[in-house]
Amino acid sequence: MNKIKEELFNQCMQYVVDCINTAELAIQDASESANDDTKSSAGDKFETGREMMQQEIDRNRKQLEEAKKMKIALEQIENYQASQIVHSGSLVITNIGKFYMSISRGQIQVDGDSYFAISGISPIGLKLMRQKVGYTFDFNGKTFKIEAIF
Repeated sequence: MNKIKEELFNQCMQYVVDCINTAELAIQDASESANDDTKSSAGDKFETGREMMQQEIDRNRKQLEEAKKMKIALEQIENYQASQIVHSGSLVITNIGKFYMSISRGQIQVDGDSYFAISGISPIGLKLMRQKVGYTFDFNGKTFKIEAIF
């Protein structure tokens, strides 16, 4: 299981690094576009273009901050620490699915199996956190039972 957890961690980290790089590049491109924009004879058009670029920069800065928060959360995971209680970094096997407690990344394939990388503050993550094997709960009309924790 440690190999699977390591692969899940690596895929989550690559996702976050890609998000950071994409946001930084978009901020740089929007900043250059705003600075390169030359004032046309229609002054309002220039101001509207600059405002749109500023909105784009602001939106990408928010995405960058969220990605940086996810990276910090991942860096705090003690990935190989086994526990009888679900915590950040746990791989939780239920009767319905397999969940990697980390960041909200979504579905990940490892060796042909599907895992869901979820945050501990997501709706299902809140149900799983600090629980033990045998715990059952209802979520979206389905009854989940924790079968194993790695």
